[in-house]
Amino acid sequence: MDKNGLMEQWFLRYGDDIYKFLIYYTGTRDVEDLVQDVFLKALRSLDAFEGRSQPKTWLLTIARNTAIDHKRKQRLRNWLPDKWLANVETEEKTPEEILHVHEEHQALYHAIREVKPAFREVLILRGVKGLSSKETAEILGWSENKVNVTLHRAMKAVREILEREKKEMIGDAI
Repeated sequence: MDKNGLMEQWFLRYGDDIYKFLIYYTGTRDVEDLVQDVFLKALRSLDAFEGRSQPKTWLLTIARNTAIDHKRKQRLRNWLPDKWLANVETEEKTPEEILHVHEEHQALYHAIREVKPAFREVLILRGVKGLSSKETAEILGWSENKVNVTLHRAMKAVREILEREKKEMIGDAI
C-alpha cells in the first residue's frame, strides 16, 4: 500500500481519536485545522515511523506536539497590540457550552482544565483516551512509573477541585 493509502486508512481509523484528543488538549472545539496538520506531518514523516509503537500512539504524539506548537504561536500572536483588543472583545464559547455536556461532566472538564499541564496530559491520555501507561509514557517521553505517579497526583488534584467547587456551590445556595 502506498503512503497516501496508508495515511487515508489511518485517518479513517484514528481521525476521530485525534480530533477528540485535540478538543480536550486545547480546550476548544475548533481543531479541524490541527487535525489536518497532524496527518500532513505524519504523511511527511511516515518514512521515520519504525513501527515500534502503534500508529495511534505515534499519531497522538504528533497531535500533542502540534497542539503545543499551535499554543506557542497563539501566544506570540497575542503579543501583537492589534490582537489584544480583539481578544478582549470576543468571547469564545467553551467546549462544554458547545457540546452541551451533562452538568457533572462540565464540572469534571473544568477541573481537568484547572490542573497543571502535566496532570492534564496524563488525565486526557490515560483517563479520557484510555491509553495504557506504556503508550502514555511513549507519547510524553516519560517512564511508566512517572505516568502512574502523575496520574495518581492528577486524580487527587481533580478530586480536590471538585470538592472545593461543590462546597462553593452549597455555600452559594445557602
